[in-house]
Amino acid sequence: MTKGFQRSVKTEEKHKPSQKKSQVLKDSLSQNLVLGQKKVNDKSNEITAIPALIEMLEIESSIITIDAMGCQKEITSLIRKKKGDYIITLKANQKSLRQEIKEWFKIAEAEEFKDREHSYYQEIETGHHRIEKREVIAVSVSSLPCLHNQDLWTELKTVVMVKSERRLWNKTTTEVRFYISSVEKNSQKIATAIRSHWEIENSLHWTLDVTFSEDKSRIRTR
Repeated sequence: MTKGFQRSVKTEEKHKPSQKKSQVLKDSLSQNLVLGQKKVNDKSNEITAIPALIEMLEIESSIITIDAMGCQKEITSLIRKKKGDYIITLKANQKSLRQEIKEWFKIAEAEEFKDREHSYYQEIETGHHRIEKREVIAVSVSSLPCLHNQDLWTELKTVVMVKSERRLWNKTTTEVRFYISSVEKNSQKIATAIRSHWEIENSLHWTLDVTFSEDKSRIRTR
């Protein structure tokens, strides 16, 4: 079972910066359920709420997917302590680690991954007048030079690059994302978990926006 942590008010964070983030949600995609939620204190953020939520729930044999906010060494340690696995987005909050992984993939791609063991998976989706292609490349950390503070990321096994290309009738956009994971280098399995993460994101926010009209709300917190 794949489970993901999401910010419940991501849309509001983008369009209403004055509004405080309210809670973190934990979901089970396979059952289409919200399993738990944790209110974020006014003077805090998701970094403190995520560990509290993990402690509340049984995550053994589950893959936990978390946005970059949760890319914290203590969170990976807690997930593994509770016998779960993690796939976590890597962004600027872990600048040195992200840069090292980005540079490694850049060189490997230029040399077509020659003599570099890796797992590759590609998926293509069509619909709504668009074509979207995603390439997922997973590499064992043992294949890379020692990464920045590598030993502090509990049981880090794999680094991942996801390249997305979306073609509309009038434009093409591309995006490259990086992840760290305790899952072995199985690109299809990792791709499924990452895709499930965004399905949770989309379904939750559709419910919040459409059913509860969250985007139309004029309520402000002080």
